[in-house]
Amino acid sequence: MEKALWYLLTATRGGANRARIIDALADRPMNANELADELDVGYKTIRHHMEQLEDHDVVESGDEEYAKLYFLTDRFDNYRDTFEEIVEKMDE
Repeated sequence: MEKALWYLLTATRGGANRARIIDALADRPMNANELADELDVGYKTIRHHMEQLEDHDVVESGDEEYAKLYFLTDRFDNYRDTFEEIVEKMDE
């Protein structure tokens, strides 16, 4: 997971938006439309980032197809300190 977080947040162009998504989901579960509104990012962009975050087990979605909610995974919670460390280094 640590390597996945470094890759998702620093090795690709969308790292800053992915960090913002993770921060938003730490407050409460949201669907893609809510995230797009909250972060002022296009819906398609959010969907792309959510696919990447799901593929790397950072987020998981509920079972609903329409307006499905996204949650941070339990596995991510074990690496929250790593996430915070990476974000700090991104801000430098």
